[in-house]
Amino acid sequence: MVIKPRVRGFVCVTSHPEGCAAHVQQQIDYVKSKGSISGGPKNVLVIGSSTGFGLSSRIAAAFGCGANTMGVFFERPSEEDRLGTAGWYNSIGFTAKAREAGLYARNFNGDAFSNEMKSDVIQAIKDDMGSIDLVVYSLASPRRTHPDTGTVHKSVLKPVGTTYSNRTVDTDRGIVSEITIDPASEAEIADTVAVMGGDDWERWINALDGAGVLAPGATTVAYSYIGPEVTWDIYKNGTIGLAKNDLEAACARIDAKLKGIDANGRALISVNKALVSQASSAIPVVPLYISILYKIMKANGTHEGCIEQMQRLFAERLYNGADLQLDEAGRVRIDDLEMKPEVQTEGAAIWPRVTTENLEELTDIVGYREEFLKMFGFGLPGIDYEADSEPHHPML
Repeated sequence: MVIKPRVRGFVCVTSHPEGCAAHVQQQIDYVKSKGSISGGPKNVLVIGSSTGFGLSSRIAAAFGCGANTMGVFFERPSEEDRLGTAGWYNSIGFTAKAREAGLYARNFNGDAFSNEMKSDVIQAIKDDMGSIDLVVYSLASPRRTHPDTGTVHKSVLKPVGTTYSNRTVDTDRGIVSEITIDPASEAEIADTVAVMGGDDWERWINALDGAGVLAPGATTVAYSYIGPEVTWDIYKNGTIGLAKNDLEAACARIDAKLKGIDANGRALISVNKALVSQASSAIPVVPLYISILYKIMKANGTHEGCIEQMQRLFAERLYNGADLQLDEAGRVRIDDLEMKPEVQTEGAAIWPRVTTENLEELTDIVGYREEFLKMFGFGLPGIDYEADSEPHHPML
C-alpha cells in the first residue's frame, strides 16, 4: 500500500515502515559520527524504548558504547493489512541494525507496569546477560493499571489550584488562540502521580535488585523537564510537575538503595530539552513554546534533537570520565542550552507577539511539523513515499 500521513489532533494515525527505519538510521549515523564513548555500560535495559528519548538512549548505548540492549515498550504490532505504530517499526529498525553490528538486542512488547513483564524481563536478563549496569526509565503513558490493585489510573495535563489561561497553537492548522483549563481535582492529581510518578521506576529497580541482576555500581536514569516560567502553570506546577516531584523523591530512595549495594551505584534524573514528541504534542501551550525555541536555537546553531541530547548525556555527563554537573537539586541538566538566559529572554519577547498571521515568521512552526511527521516515518530523505510499502513487519 501507499502510506500517507493522517494526522488527528496531536497524533499521526499512520506510520511508514521504511521511513521509521531511515529515522533510526539517521540517529545511528549521528552517534557513530561522534565516536565511541569510553567507560560506558555493556548491558542496558531501556524501559520505554520505542520512541523519543528512550529510543535515542538505546541507540546511544548500542552504537556509542557498544552495549547489549533490552527494550521494553507497548506498541501495536503490524498485521497483514494493518499498519503497526511508529514505535513498532522503530524497534524493528533498531534491532536489525544492532544485530548487523554484532550487538545483542531483545525486545519485550507489553505492559511495562505489570508484574508479569518485570518477571519476564528479569528471566531474560538471567538467561542472556547475567546482569544490567544501566537502567533507563523513559515511559510516557497516559494510563496505568496498578499491578497490585488492578485500578486503572489515567493521567491529566491540568493546572493545580487555579484555572489556567494562556496562548497555544493548533500545530496542524496554524491557528494561535487562547486556551483556558480548569484545575485538576484531587483524584486527578493522584491518578497522574500514579501514572507518571516514581512508583513504577522504583518497582523495577526493587525487582531487578531482588532478583540479583543489577551489576555492582549500576546506574539508573529517568527523564524530566522543567522549562521556562511561561509553561510552569501547566507543566512544572501542574499535575505533571507534581508527578515529576514524586519521580525525584523515588530517585532519592533508589539512589540510596544502589549506593547501599555498591558505593558507585547511582540513580539520576536528567532534565532534558523541550522537543517535539508524542507526549509534548499533547500538552497545551508547549507546542507554541517549542516552535519559538526551535527558531531561536536553530539561528544560534545550538538546536538539538533527541539523539543529540542522548549522545551528549552519555558522552558528557554519564560516561567518558565526564563531570555529571549536577544542579542544586542533584539533577543532571542537559537542558542547559535551552535555558541560557539569552535564549529565554528572546523567547519571552517573541511569545506575546505571535499571531496566526505571523506564526511562520516568528516561529519555526514548519520545523515543528517536520519533526512531528518524522516521528512517524514521514519526510525522511531517500524514501519514495509514492511507492508501495509493505505494512506487515514482524518483530525481530
